[in-house]
Amino acid sequence: MRFVKGHGTENDFVILPDPDGVLDLAPEAVARLCDRRAGIGADGVLRVVRTKAAELDADAGADAEWFMDYRNADGSIAEMCGNGIRVFARYLVDAGLAAPGEWDVATRAGLRRVTLGASGDVSVDMGAPELLGYGEASLAGAAFQGRRVSVGNPHLACRVDGPVAALDLSRAPGFDPAVFPDGVNVEFFRSVGERHVEMRVFERGSGETRSCGTGTVAVAAAAAQGTPGASEWTVDVPGGRVTVTLDGRTSHLRGPAVLVAEGETRPGWI
Repeated sequence: MRFVKGHGTENDFVILPDPDGVLDLAPEAVARLCDRRAGIGADGVLRVVRTKAAELDADAGADAEWFMDYRNADGSIAEMCGNGIRVFARYLVDAGLAAPGEWDVATRAGLRRVTLGASGDVSVDMGAPELLGYGEASLAGAAFQGRRVSVGNPHLACRVDGPVAALDLSRAPGFDPAVFPDGVNVEFFRSVGERHVEMRVFERGSGETRSCGTGTVAVAAAAAQGTPGASEWTVDVPGGRVTVTLDGRTSHLRGPAVLVAEGETRPGWI
């Protein structure tokens, strides 16, 4: 099995080129690939498949040439990944499967338009974040109020007063499964300047990650409540920095996408 390893602000992925959709990507295989001690190690898997081979529903963006089949580190399927789609786009350009410029990628959350050059940062239109009301997370016996936000996948963005580095995210935050029946990504964020926040995240199916692209959009949307007009937010994560632009109609996420290695798994290992 051929693979490429890449990351976006240290949110890392195993990329599997599968243009004809022939890989049998069972959850157990994904978990082995993502295992950081017995596998390649990653927060998730990006399977690169042509949409005509993916048997997509029309609302998933079957008109785009490429489909990002994203899997969490435990093998579960996710709707969308903001860092992953930037890495996915960078891989397509690097492999000569797409030209630098602006084009759509199909995801389970629908079409997402990416913009990138031959090198450098990648920007993606993440769609309009949907504010769904309030929710609560618990961590180490403490309760945190947050905003429920959909960015194609579910988020709970919780504002905190102290440094996010002080939080213990070695265990999953608690939440109400009646409110989040499909699980939820929980972000904790703090304002550190004008339209500038820092955050940490515990992702469903992966645990704490160094960054979460959709999570940065959710946090910016939550932090921007009450801010009139268009706004640009700087979001610091443990793995680096991204920029989120909100214009009242959609959101754009801009940040790095880096390919670091490629190779093949040994025959019979998976």
